[in-house]
Amino acid sequence: MIPSIKPTDITRRWYIVDASQHVLGRMCTEIAMVLQGKNHSYYSPQWDMGDHVIVINAKKAVVTGTKEENKLYRTYSGFPGGLKTQNLAEVREKNPKRIIEHAVKGMLPGSNLAGNMLKKLHVYEGAEHNHEAQNPQQLITT
Repeated sequence: MIPSIKPTDITRRWYIVDASQHVLGRMCTEIAMVLQGKNHSYYSPQWDMGDHVIVINAKKAVVTGTKEENKLYRTYSGFPGGLKTQNLAEVREKNPKRIIEHAVKGMLPGSNLAGNMLKKLHVYEGAEHNHEAQNPQQLITT
């Protein structure tokens, strides 16, 4: 029997991504893969083996086509008439972090591990972040 690696046996790396230089969907797929730990040889779907990801410039995230006006974000309060709809431009103005968090959350597995994976996603509106001590590496080089 081959011994498996536990999450306590690994050291988690830190990565940084500039959202102003990458298209939203393609960037979020890379982020989701790293949060799940699929970029490691010791990946195991039943363990949370992922690394931390810092996303800066969330307010300047790049979208293509007419998504700025046509992509809708819906929230429902649970009461009759409680469905609120906003397009991407309105969400970007009020809470730009939600754009990236919503996209990445949809790409993670639907299990209990998704919450733990999302805790390792750190999204910032501007270029400043408070994780310099972790020495983050560039995630997407293109």
